[in-house]
Amino acid sequence: MEPRNNVTYFVLLGLTQNPKEQKVLFVMFLLFYILTVVGNLLIVMTVIGSKNLNSPMYFFLASLSFIDLIYSSSISPRFISDLFFGENTITFESCMTQLFTEHLLGGTEIILLLVMAYDRYVAICKPLHYLVIMRQMVCVVLLVLSWVGGFLHSIIQLITVYRLPFCGPNIIDHFLCDMHPLLKLVCTDTYVIDLLVVANGGLMCSILFLLLLISYGVILHSLKNLSPEGRQKALQTCASHIMVVFCFFVPCIFMYVRPAKTFPIDKSLSVFYTVITPMLNPLIYSLRNSELTNAMKQLWRKKCHIKQ
Repeated sequence: MEPRNNVTYFVLLGLTQNPKEQKVLFVMFLLFYILTVVGNLLIVMTVIGSKNLNSPMYFFLASLSFIDLIYSSSISPRFISDLFFGENTITFESCMTQLFTEHLLGGTEIILLLVMAYDRYVAICKPLHYLVIMRQMVCVVLLVLSWVGGFLHSIIQLITVYRLPFCGPNIIDHFLCDMHPLLKLVCTDTYVIDLLVVANGGLMCSILFLLLLISYGVILHSLKNLSPEGRQKALQTCASHIMVVFCFFVPCIFMYVRPAKTFPIDKSLSVFYTVITPMLNPLIYSLRNSELTNAMKQLWRKKCHIKQ
């Protein structure tokens, strides 16, 4: 399948063209990326290495951290390199690969957040049947379905834009390849394409976000039947999930529920859900989860004891 265009590469304008500001952003985003890698790797290693964290909730949490790790690594290293060297060109093929990867991982994470909400619903509302309903095979199937849903979403996005004619210019006013900035460069009418993007991206985010709100509403309503101690623990877990949901969904809905128009705030929102949110997720979950933090401490002590 060959693209129908005369453009072989794109120029990404990034967040700023000021060399001094680029150096400051380089240091800042390099720090963000290091924290993202360390935080998410720590959660994955802790869940794998701790026998106490073998519940479905931690299986999905480790999966979320793994996705965040790859998601950030598919965008941040190139972005950081562009800030340092000032060379912001990207080939057409690399641009399409980045677009596909971004939507694959983003779509998978969105569906996984819904799966995690279902897991909390079963744990809180049907505690006696939790281990039967959320058995290992069911958890694996739900995770696979999340990846399949993300793949279908991203392949539709890729097919939609790959065959469009790009005749020039080739300058993208963004720091990554995404649908709206790319559609601005297409030399044909994109009205139907705009509707498809809204249906595939915006509608997907909006429906899943609504389902998440309903599920957490049901969960919070059912907390009145728990003991004060159980209610507090459930609230801490749900609060962490809700914070992550809002951090990821609200920017995505704003970006994709509208037609292919770009606004100055788009870059900041893209930075938030591609760079900041993957960094914040480990902090949100670990700081509000005593079981996870205790498991991290035990794992650390065990490794230090082995070294001694």
